[in-house]
Amino acid sequence: MNINTALIKGSKFLEENYIKNPVLDSEILLAEVLKKRREYIILNLDKKLEDKKFKIYKDLIKQRSLGKPIAYLTKKKIFWNYEFKIIEGTLIPRPDTEILIEETLKIFKNKVHANVLDIGVGSGCILLSILKEKPGFYGKGIDISGKSIDLSKINAKKLGVKNKVKFIKTDVDNFSFGKYDLVISNPPYIESKKIKYLENDVNCFEPKLALDGGLDGTLKILKIVEKASALLKENGKLVLEIGYNQKIKVIELLKQKGFYINKTIKDYAKNDRCIISTKIN
Repeated sequence: MNINTALIKGSKFLEENYIKNPVLDSEILLAEVLKKRREYIILNLDKKLEDKKFKIYKDLIKQRSLGKPIAYLTKKKIFWNYEFKIIEGTLIPRPDTEILIEETLKIFKNKVHANVLDIGVGSGCILLSILKEKPGFYGKGIDISGKSIDLSKINAKKLGVKNKVKFIKTDVDNFSFGKYDLVISNPPYIESKKIKYLENDVNCFEPKLALDGGLDGTLKILKIVEKASALLKENGKLVLEIGYNQKIKVIELLKQKGFYINKTIKDYAKNDRCIISTKIN
């Protein structure tokens, strides 16, 4: 069997199981099996595929057909031009979250040194991307999940910034160490009742702990705003990802806790996605 035949079989099976991007997913998974770039697969369609490689590929296709995300199957995800290791039980980084990095780099364009706190650090993609881009920045990442803390440490080493960051397993309520120029977070902000209506990839495989924001989706956001109010230096920045329908409520929370609203940013789908604010009181 050659690569082209394997791809046809794989993509057809995914399509029959209502996977959104069957051709792309089949190419990514075969590239992973062969430890090659996707371009290699496309340019070598006539190349013979070993039976044992096809067996591994077939198993990955089966798992993908059941909804298991590509990032969990390949154990990696590109975010802000960096490759992060991803494991099951941790949230998969989304392209829209890159907006937080983009805006942070604009805000701190002329600042050489800063202390950064990432609340709910997950895979470390947000914090580590910032530290990679800003050599003089140092950070701490906290998360209630031990899996996330371990994964963040692996990614810090992978990106070459392990000496600039510390990770602490703790709930946000119990953390009160240090003062920061920037607090940044992509918190759980989905309403509890809406979790079951998410796409199968998300609902059945990604950790509820990283998704469920309580009754109206702002339970964890409120805790983060309160903690940021206590830990930010005067004129420190809070960069916060929010749900598409939460802007008005979150702005009210921020103002109540002594924050000035700098701006809100929409994501690639034109939904409200990020609020930047400054601690002034």
